[in-house]
Amino acid sequence: MMYLRIITAAVLMGVLSPCLLVGQEKHAYRIFDRTGELSSYHEMLAESMWTDIVLFGELHNNPIAHWLQYELGRDLYALKGDQLVLGAEMFEADDQIILDEYFSGQILERHFKAEAKLWNNYDTDYRPLVEFARENGLRFVATNIPRRYAALVHRKGFEALKELSEQGKSAIAPLPVPYDAELPGYRAMLEMEGMPAHGTENFPKAQAIKDATMAHFIIRNLVGGGLFLHLNGAYHSNNDEGIVWYLHQYTEKPLSVMTISTVEQDSVKQLDEEHGGLADFIIVVPATMTKTY
Repeated sequence: MMYLRIITAAVLMGVLSPCLLVGQEKHAYRIFDRTGELSSYHEMLAESMWTDIVLFGELHNNPIAHWLQYELGRDLYALKGDQLVLGAEMFEADDQIILDEYFSGQILERHFKAEAKLWNNYDTDYRPLVEFARENGLRFVATNIPRRYAALVHRKGFEALKELSEQGKSAIAPLPVPYDAELPGYRAMLEMEGMPAHGTENFPKAQAIKDATMAHFIIRNLVGGGLFLHLNGAYHSNNDEGIVWYLHQYTEKPLSVMTISTVEQDSVKQLDEEHGGLADFIIVVPATMTKTY
């Protein structure tokens, strides 16, 4: 009988070993700090509490990033209450009036969705947090430049913004816009291969005017003693450039800014070297993670 048990165990081990090897534990994400040390959601939340501004850099089609944005928003509200302000790249500044009318109950959601320039993935990726803010009486700020003005800069440079009406200028960063073409992120855009000959120098400027405008509206809506949680594409705040650089241009007061980035890797066991230093906290998601679009 003992012999039979040993044989059976050996056979089972032979069968199950490949399964165990292939079917290793599947982690939907892991969080690392900027040095590459394993961190946690709890640590990310705890540090967020003592920060003026949290820039949550996402991959736009990544469901884990959107879920964690929602969870972080909810948890920060539980800790900070109405001192929390939310804002997002995904809303253009000239749609602020529509957002405010919807939040105040003056217009219905169907009118808000019909008239605001919402992204195609709004319902799945951003609506949950927007509705949470509305239901709890929180301010939600449309921070991004109207896309037509970013396109104008791409075609004609910053100078073209001077010709806008006063109403148009109210939806962008104050002129003149500071700009450092030597910031690594902007310089890399200039050095991209395959760029068309015309408008090449204006390509990073179109990115910069978005960064500047988002920083401007974050600062303008930052309440003393409060916390501003901002959603944006990770490339707008990676390496403490983009929005981060402009935030410090637009205020002389000491400002605490925490950055979060989202990356995809083949393995989430450790942070790939190329992603080190991207942000204060780096969310690593498997490259095989399903997409929202």
